[in-house]
Amino acid sequence: MTTFYQLKITLKGIDPVVWRRFVVPANLTLDRLHDVAQIVMGWEDNHLHHFKFKKRIFTASPPSAKEEDEAAVRLNTLLKSRGNHLSYLYDPGDSWEHDIVLEDNNYFYDRMLTPFECIEGLMACPPEDCGGPAGYMRILRAVFDPQNNEEDYEAFLEMSGLTDLNVTDVQAMVFQFEPDAINTILALYARWSRDRALPFSDECEY
Repeated sequence: MTTFYQLKITLKGIDPVVWRRFVVPANLTLDRLHDVAQIVMGWEDNHLHHFKFKKRIFTASPPSAKEEDEAAVRLNTLLKSRGNHLSYLYDPGDSWEHDIVLEDNNYFYDRMLTPFECIEGLMACPPEDCGGPAGYMRILRAVFDPQNNEEDYEAFLEMSGLTDLNVTDVQAMVFQFEPDAINTILALYARWSRDRALPFSDECEY
């Protein structure tokens, strides 16, 4: 029988905090955890990334012996007890740092239809290539005070393709979080994805 982990991923350096609570198989490989993190957060997977656990670094196609192949490591070999943490960096240029914490190492929900599920969260994901946490905080200041940040506000609208929206709608988008839409994408991902470097363990039914 498959064991599931309940995880919480939090984007650092942003206020209000952007976070998601989600469920994955405990024996998920880190390359697939990357895929799921991209989906639940709302990123577009356009940049490099890596995971860090204590002094170990995991990435795709490791460039040196100091880094390990993320596709060859399973989540439950790193996070074993509640409260264990894993760092996830997306886009080294913008430096989006995430904290992933194990909240429940034996999650059970009898109505769970797929091996991946986003339970809850808060706030929309920042736009790609906006300058990292500092750049996004500048955008938020402009969105909620456009009169005193007119140049930044107009630049954000143009970058995001939101020029036809009024201020109230733009502000609402910052708080937008749609778990049903995320779970639809996760269900499709679960149907077509497979471990890339390691075979599924015997306990995994998916």
